[in-house]
Amino acid sequence: MAVDILTGVARSVGLSTLMRVAGVVTRLLPIPTPTMMIGPGSSGRLGQIINDFGHRRILMVTDATISRLGLMRPMTKALTAGGTEFVVFDEISPDAPVSEIEKGVEIFKAQGCDAIIAFGGGSVMDAAKVIGLSAANDKRPLQLVGYFKGRHAPPAIYAVPTTAGTGSEVTVAAVVSDPTSQRKLVIADTRIVPTMTALDPSLMTGLPKDITAATGMDALTHAIEAFIGHWGSAFTDRMALTAVSMIYQNLPVAHAAGKDLVAREKMALAANYAGQAFTRANVGYVHAIAHQMGGRYHTPHGLANAIMLPHVLRFLSPTITEKLAVLALRVGLGKESEPEAELAQMFLDSIDALNERLGIPRHLAALRAKDIPALARAACREADLNYPVPSYMSQQDCEKVIRTVLQEKASARAIAKPRAGKAVAKRAGAAQSSR
Repeated sequence: MAVDILTGVARSVGLSTLMRVAGVVTRLLPIPTPTMMIGPGSSGRLGQIINDFGHRRILMVTDATISRLGLMRPMTKALTAGGTEFVVFDEISPDAPVSEIEKGVEIFKAQGCDAIIAFGGGSVMDAAKVIGLSAANDKRPLQLVGYFKGRHAPPAIYAVPTTAGTGSEVTVAAVVSDPTSQRKLVIADTRIVPTMTALDPSLMTGLPKDITAATGMDALTHAIEAFIGHWGSAFTDRMALTAVSMIYQNLPVAHAAGKDLVAREKMALAANYAGQAFTRANVGYVHAIAHQMGGRYHTPHGLANAIMLPHVLRFLSPTITEKLAVLALRVGLGKESEPEAELAQMFLDSIDALNERLGIPRHLAALRAKDIPALARAACREADLNYPVPSYMSQQDCEKVIRTVLQEKASARAIAKPRAGKAVAKRAGAAQSSR
């Protein structure tokens, strides 16, 4: 037992030091920020601007639903009017597997394309980034997994997000799925950040409530994990706190009234700000666990994040009490004169209240007890090697956190009253409803 404790301490100290050094290096990287167009109709205006770049032919990467609904029509109409040729590749599925990305690369090369437009949610944008990097370097996607595995920059990439969640239109990372290993894999390179992006809320007004909820909680997770980790800076803290405040104010509105353009636009901005924060300050255990759930069960990433967020934060709370208190005040809970521990608890309870309001389940139906050790092992490995977490989980800690969302506990949890007391719930509701 003593040896295990000493080994755990050494691991934590060593990893923490390594991650702090990596954080210094990260701050020195020149991470570009895309030129942004914002507001209803901005996707069509972006199409007009793209014409001025004189591309030979553009590959438009999207999914079948977006193609069928005609959401790209304003942009394609603008491209056609400007004489820009394009070819549509609409076969990207959620958690795009490498096979779909490889097909996109083949079409990009066969059609003689020299630019890419990503039009869709996080999977589409990530797929488009990898298609570009893979085509430019003549490498298969799996050969690019990791950091800066390509010698050449991708062609120009333009992005039009149709959900307010991933922030992929402004990040240095792309996540792909490998069905063989049942894992999600990260490809990171500062050169895959899109050149320009359009945040067009009119594309999001038809999103179903469950997708609005899950993607919004994905953005919230990005912002919170960027804020509580060790790589934060004045810039990332400002972006993260602004995103959290905007999400608390606007996500319930967008969820309840999907056609509210103001709420949709603010959620698109919040997701973008959260993306700017975590692409520099990185994420943590919520993402590490969610990636394993996505790889094994194909759980939508935002949903997995939403389910795990309160449990991971409760585990970490002893080491991030001050930051949780700051978050509470930022979303309108409590007063500065109140003890930090009480403010921190208010914020934790408010996440439970927000999840309940959005209809996020308290458990993961697909989770199986026999899978938990492997999920925890993979999550710890991912976090240890990649993320500047505020404190480290042991294998047993991670298993315990994951076990809290097993479905077999759902019946007892479902009839239990929310953790937030009446006073906290009332204040949380006010913070989430005000604009």
